[in-house]
Amino acid sequence: MSGPSAEKSIPIHNRAELVEYLGGGTRVPADWRIGTEHEKFGFRLDDLRPPTYEGEQGIRAMLQGLTRFGWQPVFEGDNLIALTRGDGSITLEPAGQLELSGGQVETIHDTCAEVGTHLREVKTVAEEIGLGFLGMGFQPKWKREEMPWMPKGRYAIMRSYMPKRGNLGLDMMTRTCTVQVNLDFASEADMVKKFRVSLALQPIATALFADSPFTEGKPNGFLSYRSHIWTDTDPDRTGMLDFVFQDGFGFERYVDYLLDVPMYFVYRDGKYIDASGQSFRHFMDGKLPALPGEKPTLKDWADHMTTSFPEVRLKRYLEMRGADGGPWNRLCALPAFWVGLLYDDAALDAAWDLVKDFSMVERNQLRDGVARNALKTPFRNGTLRDLAIQTLKIAHAGLQRRARKNSKGADESSFIEPLIEFAEANQTPAERKLELFHKQWKGSVDPVFSEFAY
Repeated sequence: MSGPSAEKSIPIHNRAELVEYLGGGTRVPADWRIGTEHEKFGFRLDDLRPPTYEGEQGIRAMLQGLTRFGWQPVFEGDNLIALTRGDGSITLEPAGQLELSGGQVETIHDTCAEVGTHLREVKTVAEEIGLGFLGMGFQPKWKREEMPWMPKGRYAIMRSYMPKRGNLGLDMMTRTCTVQVNLDFASEADMVKKFRVSLALQPIATALFADSPFTEGKPNGFLSYRSHIWTDTDPDRTGMLDFVFQDGFGFERYVDYLLDVPMYFVYRDGKYIDASGQSFRHFMDGKLPALPGEKPTLKDWADHMTTSFPEVRLKRYLEMRGADGGPWNRLCALPAFWVGLLYDDAALDAAWDLVKDFSMVERNQLRDGVARNALKTPFRNGTLRDLAIQTLKIAHAGLQRRARKNSKGADESSFIEPLIEFAEANQTPAERKLELFHKQWKGSVDPVFSEFAY
């Protein structure tokens, strides 16, 4: 999740300005960049419990320790809640999950180096204060009520509002972790094509990255329980956005969607004002109950855009949001997968050919099916694995054609190889952990904290 937007407080006068703001994200291909974000669970090495905010082993101490590497502190009141360095940031999720929002880089080599540097810095500080960090899609051991809450204003508002809209929203906030990649588009037409391709193929990413098979120490019947959680969080702001595939879709239609997503808050003078359930349309008219007579700014709009959570999210770029968190190599594999598909014209055309005849029913059945069945989800005359293998071949070829090489002459295609191996074996990370649970781990999830920690 994001903090308050850095957009200037420019007043909004009409809907057309919102459309223009979205369209202002277009970039020529030479300027396209890759932004990778990932979340991870902290745990105390002595008892595996998630760290609280305060204390010698707390998240605040973790953030303070990271400042030695040139990260600059960000405060909300007296609370240290984030760090910035260059165009990257480290932020806190609701239960103290630590998120790296990486900078805008040119290649997968760059983003993978960035992730590696971050994890080394985190490990250095964490070991000094008795913490470890784990990449998975769902907290495998602790109950919801055992998760701490971080002192951020927006989370208090969401914590109160979430149970009104779904049964699992608080689990989404406190017990999930994801990896996502943010990618650019050249024009409105390019955005539409990439949006449609990435929405239709998002279940493949969910399947390949499925790594959340445990709840409170036991198998939960899902391979990506994180994915399932989003189906019972808030129907107003989640899902597959079927309207993206309708004729005439573009920036205007997405603005209308966002205007109908109920608000959470307005950020004013360093504080979050509760506007949960209220209408941004009313805000535009100066009739927001939380701030009567006041009209929004572009900063308010940019903040509001962060409160919708579909499988793919449009801001001034596209966010691929369908994957469980995982280890270092999968944090590099997700951007490789999507860059290979979307940043090469031939690959994008081939991917569109794969999905253009999918019906709305099929797209939603895939999205709902992968949470339990991942690659084994039935699809037409086979399974999702068949589609995944085709898609991975397209992405691999796209990365080879990009020909972005490192100092040793290797292109980016090697980063996608872990996903190819999962697809060929027809076995997800979740299924591998379940095997360990039933055999070597003898019915305990505790070994995951040592064997799969960063």
